[in-house]
Amino acid sequence: MSQAPAAPNTGKGIKRWWNSWVSPWRLKRMGILGMNCRNHDFIATYNPRSLFPLVDNKLKTKLLAEEYEVATPKLFFVVNAQHEIATIENKLMALEAFAVKPAKGSGGKGILVIIGRKGDKFIKSSGVEITIEDIRRHMTNALAGLYSLGGKPDVVIVEDLIQFDDYFKDYSYEGVPDIRIIIFKGYPVMAMLRLATHKSDGKANLHQGAVGVGLDIATGRALKAVQHSKPVTHHPDTKRALDEIQIADWRNWLLLASKCYEMTGLGYIGTDLVLDKVRGAQLLELNARPGLAIQVANGRGLLPRLRHIESLKPRMHRTAEQRVDYVMKTFTADGL
Repeated sequence: MSQAPAAPNTGKGIKRWWNSWVSPWRLKRMGILGMNCRNHDFIATYNPRSLFPLVDNKLKTKLLAEEYEVATPKLFFVVNAQHEIATIENKLMALEAFAVKPAKGSGGKGILVIIGRKGDKFIKSSGVEITIEDIRRHMTNALAGLYSLGGKPDVVIVEDLIQFDDYFKDYSYEGVPDIRIIIFKGYPVMAMLRLATHKSDGKANLHQGAVGVGLDIATGRALKAVQHSKPVTHHPDTKRALDEIQIADWRNWLLLASKCYEMTGLGYIGTDLVLDKVRGAQLLELNARPGLAIQVANGRGLLPRLRHIESLKPRMHRTAEQRVDYVMKTFTADGL
């Protein structure tokens, strides 16, 4: 529940204040999942802490995905120690485009996306040119734990860059969009498309200014869109209408996300997927503590769907295909 700001003394100010404040009763009626309930009823109950490293560490996630044959961007190499950075140019010379990531980073922090080269300069997704020294400095910070959970020492992943699919070229700006799908006990329960903006520096991160588009879990059709939790109808940079979005091959997106349940053993996770022009949907990363903003983007609460899944008989739907088909029939835009 948001804390009510001090009410202005003007009549119009009071009206704005009243409309911006949401009562606990209204939140409950909307089925909004709060942080305490998420942490206690779902993360603590369904996510064994011993399995957290599988998703908190992007390198472990990637290796696990390869083992389970879940599509994911190719791993080029890993930087484990500071002395390796001195000769990093030799490895990068063979790469035209790549992404540099801290293995234990969170919230999109520390991700450096290089889309091309210009002489001895590297071009970021935002168009800014940087040098090899900038990359070395970035890797040094990542190894020191600047971007990692708890500030602990980290390793650096250098992986293949997603080839931007033309379908999203007018919907995302200076970066590759991704789709977050919440999976509960193997069932997809809510989804949103995250679109990069100039303000978000080409990253599909809502906290940095990306646009979140709620998606109908049954069809992949856009429901509504928000930026910084405020409704928007068009992309702020491209001006493209967001209500026209319809994700093609939607069932396969849900299947890819659903299979991460067996892959990790975690009951409540956020799966982040991207669309590659050649290879199709790819798993980017997983999150054992997915945020709650997806509810704002969808204009509805997660709780009714989560409680519905809890009410199902154990192993009622044994395969990812069965689980996906069930939610596509049950969780419609006008229903649950």
